Amino acid sequence: MRGNIRGLIAAGVIGLAILAAILVGQQKPDSPEHSTNSDAANGASAVMLYASAMGHPTHQVTGSFDLPDTNTMLFVFTPTSPYTYDEANATAGWVHDGGVLVYASEQRDEELDTALNVNRFARIVSSDSAGVTGPFLDGVRTVAGGTYALPFGLGARQVALLRSGGFPLAYEERFGRGVVIALADPLELCNGYLEKADNGRFLADLLGLVPAGAPVAFDEYHHGLTASDITPAAWILTPWGAALLWLIVAIFFGLFLRGRRFGPVVPRPAEGSRLDAEWAVAVGELLRRAGARAVTLGVLARASERAVAMQTGLPVEPRERFWQSLWQRAPDIASDLDSAERALYGSEKSEKELLAAAQRLHGIAYPVTEERRRRPRQ
Repeated sequence: MRGNIRGLIAAGVIGLAILAAILVGQQKPDSPEHSTNSDAANGASAVMLYASAMGHPTHQVTGSFDLPDTNTMLFVFTPTSPYTYDEANATAGWVHDGGVLVYASEQRDEELDTALNVNRFARIVSSDSAGVTGPFLDGVRTVAGGTYALPFGLGARQVALLRSGGFPLAYEERFGRGVVIALADPLELCNGYLEKADNGRFLADLLGLVPAGAPVAFDEYHHGLTASDITPAAWILTPWGAALLWLIVAIFFGLFLRGRRFGPVVPRPAEGSRLDAEWAVAVGELLRRAGARAVTLGVLARASERAVAMQTGLPVEPRERFWQSLWQRAPDIASDLDSAERALYGSEKSEKELLAAAQRLHGIAYPVTEERRRRPRQ
């Protein structure tokens, strides 16, 4: 017993140690998804503060994916939880109705890229310095980003804003009544890069695409756990999912290696079949304890009537017709049954009288023939 408890404690301690090691190893001053909740160099908290300082009300989209009102701006930084088909099409519809979307991601989101007609080349180009070719970026000459990025393939309505070696790293597209700004390198808008080159002016010009005082929203919903992430392949690849998996494995092997019986195996005793008399006694005792005397008398009387009806070939229902037919076909049996039932209902205060009346009813319902009386007992 004590050894088993020690095994459980050891397995728990090992599991907690593995969990702590994994979580500590994952906790780095880093934000690869460029979250506006992160103050890391590659986080985007400064973008939200910058927009607020310019007089724009800001809020984060969390909990559920609820798009802001039209004629506002929405920043989407590198979704780590992929967009669903419905979410991507709702976003495209929101832009079409007048929203301004800044979609900054170094990797492809299948549904969102399809809904917004974003085409990425499978070729890596340098993004540490990009020249400005856009029509509305006044005073912005170069923008500094990370080391590499995947350039865009432009469509007929897509106008390049930033280029590196001739390859587009950002573009603008009029999408219905709204605008889509796509960036291949989100670092150009992140905390540690706003002071480089003309990145700060670039952000200010982007915010100038909406009227003064217009709300600016930031999609943090797709940086967390969403309904589409609750699949085995999705949660195992996350830090908390891997930690939970290691914890389960450690506890399992701890219990497997230290598991012991608490004692010898005790076989289950075989259950014998009960006699009909035992069931009858049990039901009678239950009725007696419940004080259901009237119910018992009614059950005995109705059972006797059904048995007599089977003997005489009369229908037991309706009860009034049964008694009328019984008095006509077998008046002797009817007289005995009526007398026995009257004695039964008159024995409510005496157990002895009740037993006698029940025996009398049983004799009427199941009469003993002469042949059976003469049969010798075995």
